[in-house]
Amino acid sequence: MSRNRIITMLVCLGLLPLAIQPEKTYGQVTASQIEGGKGGPNADGYTLACYYFPNYHLDRRNEAHHGKGWSEWELTKAAKPRFEGHQQPKVPAWGYTDEANPLHMAQKISAAVDAGIDVFIFDWYYYNDGLFLQRALEEGFMRAPNAYRMKFALMWANHDWKDIHPKRQDPPPILYPGEITPETWDRMTDYIIRVYFKHPSYWRIDGRPYFSVYDLPSLLRSFGGIDGTVAAFKKFRDKTKAAGHAGLHLNAVMWGNPILPGEKVVKNRSELADRLGFDSVTSYVWIHHYRMDQFPQTPYEKVMRKAIEYWHQAEKEFHVPYYPNVTMGWDATPRTDPDKPLTGKMYPDTPSMSGNTPEAFKKALQEAKEYLDTRPKDQRILTINAWNEWTEGSYLEPDTVNGMGYLDAIRAVFGHGKGK
Repeated sequence: MSRNRIITMLVCLGLLPLAIQPEKTYGQVTASQIEGGKGGPNADGYTLACYYFPNYHLDRRNEAHHGKGWSEWELTKAAKPRFEGHQQPKVPAWGYTDEANPLHMAQKISAAVDAGIDVFIFDWYYYNDGLFLQRALEEGFMRAPNAYRMKFALMWANHDWKDIHPKRQDPPPILYPGEITPETWDRMTDYIIRVYFKHPSYWRIDGRPYFSVYDLPSLLRSFGGIDGTVAAFKKFRDKTKAAGHAGLHLNAVMWGNPILPGEKVVKNRSELADRLGFDSVTSYVWIHHYRMDQFPQTPYEKVMRKAIEYWHQAEKEFHVPYYPNVTMGWDATPRTDPDKPLTGKMYPDTPSMSGNTPEAFKKALQEAKEYLDTRPKDQRILTINAWNEWTEGSYLEPDTVNGMGYLDAIRAVFGHGKGK
């Protein structure tokens, strides 16, 4: 009997410590659904890192603001068609799972690795008053019995958290400011090193833990400009080395088209990346580089072509490696007020993508693979948006329309020899 099956049986029987047991029921997840071998980059050296948005579990902040039992699943369930041919609501084939449940997360890990995904990059939130939405990672992923099968990393989502959900005010109020104090930075980085970097599944590049920053303007405001930010990064690097790690791999998410309310675009992006000492740059989503110009929907193929143009532009623009991004789709209408007409002018009321079928997604992956083949082998890293952005219409988890189609597309292009 395999190690995975033994651990699963012990958890289910209550024979492992309470600290690693799920808080609720396991739903319909079985041992066979989390069974499998260890994943990892395939023989050609590709690494697929998929963004994970952890707002599908109960969180004290959300419950205080939205009411008891609220998670973003409530928006997913309440979504409705907003125009002719609009496919809403999106219904998860696995049901409305609790990502803070280790066995529910184990099902996700197995499906991801078996398709060829190597890393979950968790959108990770830490404000001046502490953590937010951490349970999916700390109670779900890190305690999953098959967490050893894949890697995880952090993308510090240091943007303002605004009340952008339905029935919101205009402009939406800021609930948690993304700008932090240097004292918070010290507490936060100590926590990262102590809790995450020591985990055996933490993703490393050349032996160095990967840490990505989403909002550079917010980062710079936190430390009063470039010099203060450089000093903060140096302190983080020094502490990481002092903890026994080979160093720190700092990654910057770059964009040229703001999405969230209040986002700003930095100037002289390459110079800023150099001065701040980033080791690489990447993207979060295609529409950070292209403002969709057809309403209510812009064809997926059109957005994909603009994204491919950006890959080549970024490769020339930056002096550090650029890791390209493939986006599964976009439809943020579940976050809009259903009683107001769509205008397409301001997030979440933006155009959505049409034609983002599993076949179209597979084509985008093939384009990405061809691009990666032109890069040095140690730079063949692809970020994907996203594992579970259900309320933004960009998710790989199976739904009741496409089933496992998006994961099958990844397996067909990148997954040979993985998870076996």
